[in-house]
Amino acid sequence: MRLFSVLGGSLCCSLLSTVLVAADVPDSHDLAVVPRLLDAEIIDFRPSTAQERIYPLGSIRKISGQLRFDGQVSAKGDVTSVTYELPTEHTSDEAFTAAREALQKQGAELLFWCQARDCGESSLWANEVFGNAKLYGADDQQAYLLLRLASPKHETLVALYGITRGNRRAYLHVEQFDAAAPLGDLLPTSATLLRQLKSTGKLDFPALTGDPQDTWITLLSRGLNLDSTLRVTLSGAKAEAWREALIAKGVRAARLEAGSNAAPELVLEVIR
Repeated sequence: MRLFSVLGGSLCCSLLSTVLVAADVPDSHDLAVVPRLLDAEIIDFRPSTAQERIYPLGSIRKISGQLRFDGQVSAKGDVTSVTYELPTEHTSDEAFTAAREALQKQGAELLFWCQARDCGESSLWANEVFGNAKLYGADDQQAYLLLRLASPKHETLVALYGITRGNRRAYLHVEQFDAAAPLGDLLPTSATLLRQLKSTGKLDFPALTGDPQDTWITLLSRGLNLDSTLRVTLSGAKAEAWREALIAKGVRAARLEAGSNAAPELVLEVIR
């Protein structure tokens, strides 16, 4: 049996197992960055192979036989993937959330996150993106997330895809992509920033310690304006400058308050 450490967090503690007892497919193993889910079994494992990979950064659809999405990350590198079948007492959403939280505790940055029908058709994710028919299920029972690991593994991406099939069987697919060349700047989508803010209650930007940057002001203002009822605090050394810039971009002033977080970087927190 192989041992893996358990990352913190109540949900992770309850769902991430330290001991592997499942009947896995031969010659398979977990990925080091995502601990095993409690009592999950590896039903599909694909060892590291060099290939060119495209990861969508938007809802996917097929038009005139061509796969379409709003944005993408395209690069060459080594890909390793593992697909888990979950025990009946756990849903794909629980497994997906536990894996996401484990990666975020390691400092991973969220690039694109969708859930349910916002992702597009499950059949396209299963067959066209991941090439694994086992992942085909109900469109309203799916979730996809693309993350970039923290330095010194900044050239590594991790894709998560959770799905519950019509027979109520739940699966979690984890894919690690180690780029052969620097990936450069990769920015999250505005909708992903909003989803993360509403889910975790906080957005922390360690790299944003200076004056407002136009690109980030645009991303944040669009994200905040996707839900006009959401109110947040802004903290950081340049928090007031960021607040003024967001107001200039169309975010109502009443939705933005001064925060008390003492960190030097920009921090947004939801006002409950």
